[in-house]
Amino acid sequence: MKEILSATVVFIVIMLTFAMCKQAYEPPAQSHNIRLLVVEGFINGGQGPTTIFLSRTGDLQDQSKRSELGAKVKVEGDDGSTFPLADSLNGKYSLPQLSLRSNVKYRLRIITADGKEYASDYTPVRHTPPIDSITWQMDDGGVRLYVNTHDPQSLTKYYQWKYEETWEIHSTYRSTLKYLRDASNRVTQLLWRYPDHGFDSTIYQCWTSLSSTSIILGSSENLTADVIYLPVHYIEPASEKLSVLYSINLKQYALSQDAYLFMQKMKKNTEQVGTLFDAQPSQISGNFKCLTNPGELVIGFVEVTEEQTKRAFIYNSQVPGWSYNMICMQKIIDNNLDSINKYAAFLYPTLPDTLDPLGGIVTFYVTDRESCVDCNTRGVHRKPAFWP
Repeated sequence: MKEILSATVVFIVIMLTFAMCKQAYEPPAQSHNIRLLVVEGFINGGQGPTTIFLSRTGDLQDQSKRSELGAKVKVEGDDGSTFPLADSLNGKYSLPQLSLRSNVKYRLRIITADGKEYASDYTPVRHTPPIDSITWQMDDGGVRLYVNTHDPQSLTKYYQWKYEETWEIHSTYRSTLKYLRDASNRVTQLLWRYPDHGFDSTIYQCWTSLSSTSIILGSSENLTADVIYLPVHYIEPASEKLSVLYSINLKQYALSQDAYLFMQKMKKNTEQVGTLFDAQPSQISGNFKCLTNPGELVIGFVEVTEEQTKRAFIYNSQVPGWSYNMICMQKIIDNNLDSINKYAAFLYPTLPDTLDPLGGIVTFYVTDRESCVDCNTRGVHRKPAFWP
């Protein structure tokens, strides 16, 4: 028995010693911040703008990204042609439309505000096949969207996608009422929003948009034909995105094999890095060089490729049983100032409950959250030009 107790004590001491000695691992890094230039975007060889984003990375302890301002950015052809990009003063440099020749190779050249010069490799104009269709299906309570595309000449093989999604949202309650307040914020009167007792559509119907942030890649390299059918986005169950009408504008790009491998590394480093037991960051450079300091690392891969787009819509009626529900409290208040200021001064009036014979409001409904009555808390009342 003594031997068992003695062994137990030794085990506990060892475990306590290990726990006290355990320290967070911090990878070795230089003491000063290393602000590497990051170049994001592509040279659009088809219809549409060319937009390049310039920024600087932080070190391992500072994961922020800061816009690179005041640079001079231009597209250069190996035939001597140049196309300067306009500075938007926020790290974004763009040109509405390029006129590129298919038999010329192009590169991106950058001169930063401190006089350093950077340039990508010259690359040919790459053709991107059109998107055949966007399909979707119910999956685990949500909706998964798929891209369908192919290259009959089997020349593409490597693809990247980005998207912009837009959806219509409605406030839970249509509001026909509002408060009038004095300088001390005390309610002095309950008013109709409009003389005809109509509801306010500017706070009832809104739209909101988001752009993709993940890196979406696909390849037909190991297939017998250059045909792609891949998931590109997932809408979570009960999401507000499908509460009325949803739209996705999918953008497709053909990549070279080198660009595809670069984006794979980017995807791995940005989406899979976690603990010491996860895959550690691989060195990422790309096809950029610093001309003034060849030893300086630059992060970015810029090619000339066409942007192909396709838009799809999904109506709420197409996903029966979609269970989006914003939980909003509603209660009835007497229309007298004492009652309003005591029980509902900081609630939001929606609709009348009862009226007197002359049309005056006797009681009315209020709700507890502004978002339940005003959709502008989650979007804007500005209908997109492409909306049906």
